[in-house]
Amino acid sequence: MAEHIRNCAGGVVFAGDDVFLLKNDKGEWIMPKGVIRDRRNAREVALYRVEAEAGIQAEIIAPVGRTSYDFYSQSRRKEVSNRIQWYLMRAGSRRYRIAFEQGFLDGDYYPFDVAVRLLTHEQDREILRKAREIMTAQESAAAES
Repeated sequence: MAEHIRNCAGGVVFAGDDVFLLKNDKGEWIMPKGVIRDRRNAREVALYRVEAEAGIQAEIIAPVGRTSYDFYSQSRRKEVSNRIQWYLMRAGSRRYRIAFEQGFLDGDYYPFDVAVRLLTHEQDREILRKAREIMTAQESAAAES
């Protein structure tokens, strides 16, 4: 069990049917996320990280779910557990700006099938699939009304 728990929040960002992904400094394909600090809530942090890491202004559509993973922190010299609350988001446009200064190596909008293959971690792939299901269900409900 991890000695330190970090609560985080992130966004599964769609523009049309495409999903935004980032490549981090370890070469992993991920979705924007960050640690919840300064008495912010998860929704605020998710929106903030999407803008800070990708330059995307988005709106939250719905919560998607949670993931978690443990890793050894060299700086803390102990096990850390990241617990992430994910939100389905819709981008206002397809514009983005990768925060290379934060160590990101690449990023772009990708078709859903490509994004699922690119994502490094299975938990992220599951969150992406769930986000798409939520979005599809909401679009179907809107079309029926």
